[in-house]
Amino acid sequence: MTAAIEVMRHHRSIRKFTEQALSDEQREAIMASAQAASSSSFLQASTVIRVTDPELRTKVMALCGNQAYIGSAAEFWVFCADFHRHLQWVPEAKTGFAEQLLIGAIDTALMGQNALTAAESLGLGGVFIGAVRNQPFELCDLLALPKGVIPLFGLCLGYPDQDPELKPRLPTSLMFCENRYPARVDEEQMQRYDEQVQEYYRTRTGGNKDMSWTGQIGETLAKEARPFMLEFLHRQGFCLR
Repeated sequence: MTAAIEVMRHHRSIRKFTEQALSDEQREAIMASAQAASSSSFLQASTVIRVTDPELRTKVMALCGNQAYIGSAAEFWVFCADFHRHLQWVPEAKTGFAEQLLIGAIDTALMGQNALTAAESLGLGGVFIGAVRNQPFELCDLLALPKGVIPLFGLCLGYPDQDPELKPRLPTSLMFCENRYPARVDEEQMQRYDEQVQEYYRTRTGGNKDMSWTGQIGETLAKEARPFMLEFLHRQGFCLR
């Protein structure tokens, strides 16, 4: 195994950090790694907002469900899909297409994963924050995000102050197919995985959470999440056609 593979295979979400700051060299290396991610048609349709002002960070944290690690992490970055920059340089550019939302989201996600992997290779840890989409209208106002820019996720980075277990993933055979999608799910493998996840949660929470993976999916997908999202995308100039 290579060092890179070992880093990626041992990823854990870190939600508790020491007070140690990142060095300028570390931060610049992580940024450069993020920028090195693949970009569809070389559009580079992403912008990252580094939130350093303590008062602003507190306000952002409040919009994200008051997740304490947003405030305690050494770094908090907001990753955005961005077509505003393109319109600034090329005003006649055609934007607002659904495909551009996919391009911006995919490119930005690749940047985020590169950033976290680079950070973990330096002995740091982090966690992605999807809750930046909880109150996107208000977050856009706070961060002065213009039309053509949408916040997709946040990223906390810092020195870990915890050592959580690896969270079990689905068996590879259930996620990787050959030539075509399988006609049916392997129920025996799913049952074993459900039991594995249930045991993981029992161990991690001291018995306070007793839930299988399919049980968690049932809860998560029981209703529409963020029903305001299409309205928000339209306001910011995405998915208009």
